[in-house]
Amino acid sequence: MNESPLLDSFLLGMFRFHTRGFLRMTECDGAVPPRPRAGGAYLYVHIPFCEALCPFCSFHRVLLCRPQAHRYFTALRREIRLYHQAGHEFTGVYFGGGTPTVEPQELLETIALVRSLFAVRDISVETNPPDLRPPLPEQLRHGGVTRLSVGVQSFDDTLLREMGRFEKYGSGAEIADHIRGAAGLFPTLNVDLIFNQPHQTLASLERDLDIFQTLGANQVSCYPLMTSPAVLRRMAGAMGVPDRRRLRQYYKAIGRRLCAGGFNPTSAWCFTRSGEGGDEYIATADNYVGAGSGAFSYLDGTLYTTTFSLAAYEQRIARGLTGIVTRHQLCNTDRMRYALLVRMFGLGLDREWARRHHGPGFFRRLWGELLTLEVLGAARRDTRGWRLTESGRYWLMLMMAEFFQSVNTYRDAMRAQVAAEQTAVERTAQTHANQIHRIRINP
Repeated sequence: MNESPLLDSFLLGMFRFHTRGFLRMTECDGAVPPRPRAGGAYLYVHIPFCEALCPFCSFHRVLLCRPQAHRYFTALRREIRLYHQAGHEFTGVYFGGGTPTVEPQELLETIALVRSLFAVRDISVETNPPDLRPPLPEQLRHGGVTRLSVGVQSFDDTLLREMGRFEKYGSGAEIADHIRGAAGLFPTLNVDLIFNQPHQTLASLERDLDIFQTLGANQVSCYPLMTSPAVLRRMAGAMGVPDRRRLRQYYKAIGRRLCAGGFNPTSAWCFTRSGEGGDEYIATADNYVGAGSGAFSYLDGTLYTTTFSLAAYEQRIARGLTGIVTRHQLCNTDRMRYALLVRMFGLGLDREWARRHHGPGFFRRLWGELLTLEVLGAARRDTRGWRLTESGRYWLMLMMAEFFQSVNTYRDAMRAQVAAEQTAVERTAQTHANQIHRIRINP
């Protein structure tokens, strides 16, 4: 593996240059976008509510206020019906957030609706460790969930305290117990871990991986800490700043530790021992629709984003619109580059897939990118196409992290436009929580 930091910087610089136009969004009317020309799509459903806001998180999330969450879920189900009425077909659904399980009954009702409208094979749900207490895991499995993804981030109590997760979600030992209790219930039980946290050591990371392998979960997604400029400034006071110089060392340790334990890479940052379902639906789905506030869609080369305002989202759905407020149609070359990124992130590009979806021009336009991957030893050509090597997985991890960080920067800009509303939401959520607390103390 070529371990030159200068080469890493050069490749990331070229990647930024070639993808600089991906998120040049312009306003649109919010009508249901056309169905993809070939086949179905994947459905992503965003639930922005959390019981605590982690300082490192760049996703669209707000403090849980239960009355508001109930209104949101009602609007969300209406939006999902709009896509059904327009003839969209979904093969799978991913509930992300936020924390989708903060309102279990609302979530279960939404899952049931999706299953009644679409022939979904895969249903993936994100959750936090305390939500693994019975009866919710059994209810989710009975409701058709095939993959449960648990946001752990670390089993190290010191790091959990820095992230503000220890008090809310428990110690590393408690988190491990929750996961053991859910092991074997779902075809895929995934654990999310974050590496290269500011005060994380290599020994701490390796201990996290060793603990994970004792819990009975059959998949782990090891993400590098990905931040936007605004989140990085917020982290500096609460957690410190990550050291990018350790990325390669930590990434190699992850692969070495997990492969020795019988786990195989299924993407550049996901490892699976058995089971079904990847960690990133965008790597396997040619098209996907994002429902809910702060969601992204990709349909036939056009990117769409929904409003980050919860109030505006409810109003738009009540008017018979989707939450979509901006769009950007990628040019043919950018569509091909996006396809190359997500397919290679998923460990390989099939020649016939590229020819079927993009025509023979795919290889003429991207010959430079494909040749660079081969010359650097990042990919090897075989009878089917190109397959990532170990060094290629590291570089694709860097590139996908860079892509998501650009998405996070876009999220920063969208949140800034609704900053006053976000503050009001947090005040309302805190007031509601205080009222519930007083009722519990003085029934």
